[in-house]
Amino acid sequence: MTYRTVKQLANAATPEELFTGQWQNRPSVLDDYKPYLDDRWNEGCANAWKLWEEIVPLGYKGSYQRVRAYLHDKRTSPRSATARPPSPRTVAGWILRRPETLTEPEQLQLKTVRAHCPELDALTRHVRFFATMLTERQGERLPDWLDAVRRDDLPSLHTLAAGIDRDLNAVTAGLTLPWSSGTVEGHVNRIKMLKRQMFGRAGFPLLRKRVLLA
Repeated sequence: MTYRTVKQLANAATPEELFTGQWQNRPSVLDDYKPYLDDRWNEGCANAWKLWEEIVPLGYKGSYQRVRAYLHDKRTSPRSATARPPSPRTVAGWILRRPETLTEPEQLQLKTVRAHCPELDALTRHVRFFATMLTERQGERLPDWLDAVRRDDLPSLHTLAAGIDRDLNAVTAGLTLPWSSGTVEGHVNRIKMLKRQMFGRAGFPLLRKRVLLA
């Protein structure tokens, strides 16, 4: 063994520095598609066959085994573990639930999401403000809520605010007064159920009698 070989072995900080043979660093037909594979890998897709099917229409002429080997190297190489981001449905559930019912991990994850997205942070504040008005009958605060919504760039909430403006008195009453139309809605649903039970077999007289006798 020559002095140069020994020096190379002694000075190598990592095993990868020793991989300098004639087969190393050769261009591969997969090189142009590695950025795409890396992006899909980071999105959570680790199925080699599926990824091979995705890059073939993009012009890849190589084999499936080459894609599989590349992903195997990524799968077995040491890397820092990163948690997958929560789904939109999960985040919506955190926002719509009472804050005190969230577990500590859920509160921390929601706090992280809000810190990375100003729009979601503003949405969370508006949803919770409205929930407080609804549950504590604070309809007098509705104009303040509408003004706060209009100051943020949230088009969907702007649409909701415009609809509330068109019927402001009724919405304010609904958020303030103790009365509810729930009983009426319950009777309407009961009548609809009776109509469905009698569909095609009876007329209005029997429906009237069943409604009155119930």
